[in-house]
Formats: sequence, structure tokens, C-alpha cells
Amino acid sequence: MTTTRLNRRHVLQALGAAGVGAVAGCLGGDAEGNGAESDTSADEEGLPAAKAVDVDRIARDPTDIPAPVDWDEPREHDITIRTERVTAEIEPGVTFEYMTFEGQVPGPMIRVRRGDRVNLTFEVPEDMNKVGHNMDFHAVYGPGGGADATTIGPGDDPTQISFTADYAGVFIYHCAIPNMDMHISSGMFGSILVEPEDGLPEVDTEYYLGQHEIYTDGEVGEEGHHSFDFDAMLAEQPTYVVFNGQAYGFTKDGGQPMQAETGETARVYFANGGPNLLSSLHPIGNVWSRYYRDGDLLTDPEKNIETAPVAPGTTTAAEMEFPVPGPVKIVDHALTRAGRRGALGVVNVDGEPTRDLYDEDP
Repeated sequence: MTTTRLNRRHVLQALGAAGVGAVAGCLGGDAEGNGAESDTSADEEGLPAAKAVDVDRIARDPTDIPAPVDWDEPREHDITIRTERVTAEIEPGVTFEYMTFEGQVPGPMIRVRRGDRVNLTFEVPEDMNKVGHNMDFHAVYGPGGGADATTIGPGDDPTQISFTADYAGVFIYHCAIPNMDMHISSGMFGSILVEPEDGLPEVDTEYYLGQHEIYTDGEVGEEGHHSFDFDAMLAEQPTYVVFNGQAYGFTKDGGQPMQAETGETARVYFANGGPNLLSSLHPIGNVWSRYYRDGDLLTDPEKNIETAPVAPGTTTAAEMEFPVPGPVKIVDHALTRAGRRGALGVVNVDGEPTRDLYDEDP
């Protein structure tokens, strides 16, 4: 590693400890990366045209989850996480430049057993526009949750940390560089699931959802390319509030509703990246039959919860059954977000009723 890169990494580490937005342009950056003299409003002619997209869908498949733990002795896991900057659609005709872990939102779920050792390699490629990144794991006991040691700039040699997953539960991870709120809003968060030694109750289906706010210089549904708006973020007035980076991506119109069968049980791992807004997690037409508040997998779950708060920076787990067919809608029950800004997903439940619970006249 060259002296220049080493010094830049040390600068990033020092600034990270000072919190959000400690110094704009700490890497000689630009409006995209560090908010220096950012243009936060569309010009008089309206938004620029939508850009070509790098990925068909920014939304990570909610079933893209590692298999449940099936080992009973501590293991080591070699995991590599790479940052990617991608242009994608928030909704049709609306493009945005996301910053991600591994190209989609949320970042990949990491799944281990309590006592396992994780050997993490973290990479930031040169095309990240002079913007440094790192990873703060809420599951990690250590400086910055690993953020100090993983702080690197674009093109720096990959950095490595090892940690023992000592806390059973489901936890968030996120970028914690200066302007971390902007980086998280742009997609840089995910979850790590640390199963208890005895594992988790078996379920038929698992889903992985991540909510976050996107602050742009356009209006909801305004076609064109939306740029990040720091003023809107400071006012905590998002343009979109979405699941997995995409407005209504898990609906019929969004092209990929979730699927289940009657008689099945599903578990939802739900990460609220924020960076600012509390989520009011609710399944319309169902309840959370077992709710692991704040990702606590050691305490007996709460029962039959209708709506539960999920603070920004928290991952929770919740289960539900599907005794009758029909759509179950998962929403943020701050309903303007669900009805107007994108925070709604659908589980299509097919099959015959398993119990005589619900009828409607034809």
C-alpha cells in the first residue's frame, strides 16, 4: 500500500469517529460523494433525462438468504464484500445513482452461528468517484463495529478484519464514513443474522427486506434522473421511502411480488436502514404471530403483534402464517409512505383455505 493511500485511510478513520459530515470533501471529493457545494435542485428546465441503468433491478430478491445453520460447532467463514456504484430505477422512468454493497439493496445477508469466526475482506474499487467507504457491524464488539479497520478509499488494497459473532440476534450493518447518512440513504446497509447455538424454529419461507429513505431533487414519480438532495435529507423530507431500494418493487406492478402457499409459515427479516425515519411495520390482513423485537432471538417472541416500531439502524424478525389465500401487504403504517412514496410489498398467497376463517360474498 502506498504512502498516499495509507495517509488517506488514516484521515478517513479519524473523520469517521467525528460523526456524520465531519468534513466535506475529505478525499478531494465532489458533490456526489461528500456533499461539497452540491446542486440540490433541478434546473428551470426540469430534471435531466433518465440515465441508462447498470442493473435491471436494484432490489435484492427477498428470498436471497443463506440457508439456515445446520452445524453445531463453531466454524470460520471467509466473506468478501465489495462496494458498487450503480445507476438504477427507483420506479419506471426515474433513475438514481445508488451506492451499494455488492450491487443491490440491501447488501447481502450474512448468516452465521453464535461463536463462529468471520474473516471479512472489504474492497472499494477505483470507480467509486474518490469516495471512501467502510462497514460498521452492529453485531461486532470492536472499535466502530469494524468501521475503523475497514475504512479505505477507492482503489486501496482490500482490507481485512476477523471477528467472533458473540451476540445471537439479527443486526444491521452499514457504511459509517463521513456523510454516512447520505451513503445509507443511497443504499449502503444490510443485515447479519447470528443464530443462537440451538438454531431458530423451522419455517417454510424466509424473506429479507430493507427499508430506507431516498432524498432527491425531484418529485415522486417525476421522470428523469434524480440527484441526491442534501437539503431534503437535512429536513428529513424524503422523496421516496422504499423496500430494497425500489418503490413498489414487490407488487404486481413492480414485477416481483413475494410468493407463499396456504398452510405455510414465513419469517421476515426487516432492516430499517433509515437513515432517519422510524418504520411502523405492519402486515395488512395478518399479524406478526411471533415477533422478535429489535432482532432479539434469545427472549421468547411476543405474540400476535399488529404493528411494531423498527428504529433506524435496527433489524427485526417477525413470523406469520397463511391460513387463507389472498394478498398480504407488508407496509410501513405511516401510510403516506406506503400509499405515495413506495413502502409497500405484497405476499401473494395461493392455495385452498386451511381453516374456516374468512369468507366473502361473490
